[in-house]
Amino acid sequence: MSYLGVGISPGNVAVYHGGKMKVVDRRLRLTELLLRCSVTALAFLGLILIVTDTQVKKIFTIEKRAKYTNMKSLVFLVVANGIAAVYSLLQSVRCVMGSMKGSVLFSKSLAWAIFSGDQAMAYMSVAAIAAASESGVIGIRGEEELQWMKVCNMFGKFCNRGAGGVASAMLASLAMVLVSCISAFSLFRLYGATTQRPPNLAVVK
Repeated sequence: MSYLGVGISPGNVAVYHGGKMKVVDRRLRLTELLLRCSVTALAFLGLILIVTDTQVKKIFTIEKRAKYTNMKSLVFLVVANGIAAVYSLLQSVRCVMGSMKGSVLFSKSLAWAIFSGDQAMAYMSVAAIAAASESGVIGIRGEEELQWMKVCNMFGKFCNRGAGGVASAMLASLAMVLVSCISAFSLFRLYGATTQRPPNLAVVK
């Protein structure tokens, strides 16, 4: 069955909204776009701050260089930020294209793909932040039981810049969690949406 010649496949749901729901949808799309752009910018900023973070300290006649590759948690955070930034950029383009087209039909398979991708990005970002934060605390306080010495008292500049990168990544992670909530709402409301015929439209069999 189709309305005015527009076919509805089994995997799609035709969702028709009133005036208030159209306003809500418009605001939701705008919020999603802004959040995805924020994730892209913040994740990329965090990546740059961490990758360019280095400090050389001369101890007697030996030079010690601190860089992010010395900490595997920061390497993980850089990789996670890079993936999140690229993914969010692509999703931002999709949001813009969708808004320009003003699609009426919404594919459940596409909704599941977006939901799954957002969930994966959110979990990956949170895990990377947790690992980097734990390493940062050890770098500041040390761990006497394991005989891990403090390093931030010697490499203060490195730790401060790294903390800025982690903070930026943390904000990106928070925005990614909010995006995953929006994609979850967009997905599961399809299962509660009605497919009744819109008013003043003839049914074409």
